[in-house]
Amino acid sequence: MLKIDKGEIPVHLGPSWCLENQDTKIEPKDKIEVTGSRITVEGKPAIIAAEVKKADETLKLRDEKGFPFWSGWRSR
Repeated sequence: MLKIDKGEIPVHLGPSWCLENQDTKIEPKDKIEVTGSRITVEGKPAIIAAEVKKADETLKLRDEKGFPFWSGWRSR
């Protein structure tokens, strides 16, 4: 969940096994900047994250076309 001016919005990052193998760790109350796409899930807004910045670290989750990095088997 990401706190925004008007409350909170869920942020979808990726599968837990992928996140656990990243150098950048995101903890509750960390100040982050999320880049991604706004979507609607079950009638409510959410964000699919492409990139999460925390201080001088960047967690890259998707390429510039929106393909997740964890699905390397997919033809591009």
